[in-house]
Amino acid sequence: MTGERDLDALLRNMKPEILDGIFVFCALAPGTSIPATISPMLTFREREGTTLVLLHEEAERAGLRHEFRSRLISLTVHSALDAVGFLAAITARLAEAGISVNAVSAFHHDHLFVPVDQADEAMAVLLEMSGA
Repeated sequence: MTGERDLDALLRNMKPEILDGIFVFCALAPGTSIPATISPMLTFREREGTTLVLLHEEAERAGLRHEFRSRLISLTVHSALDAVGFLAAITARLAEAGISVNAVSAFHHDHLFVPVDQADEAMAVLLEMSGA
């Protein structure tokens, strides 16, 4: 199944969904193993170490330092990996509203991590953008 590339169709059909839970970002030093007791939503390796995004309670139980308590909003439209301007339009609109966002593109969908206290406002902006 090929993802959508048309920006208007992407915005109209994005159907944002807010997932349960509070997510946090953690950093592990280079060469540090990911604790077997956690199940990160996202793992990304950089020269400086490994970034994990996981549920707040998992980070707490594992004793991991963490930052950016956030809610996860998934945009359920199947966006093509080479779609142009979709996240740019969304992040620009959220920025206008004063909402920080950490965006992640996966194979099928795009996902937004927004501050816990601005999640409802971010959903309202996204729903307005989609014409819902």
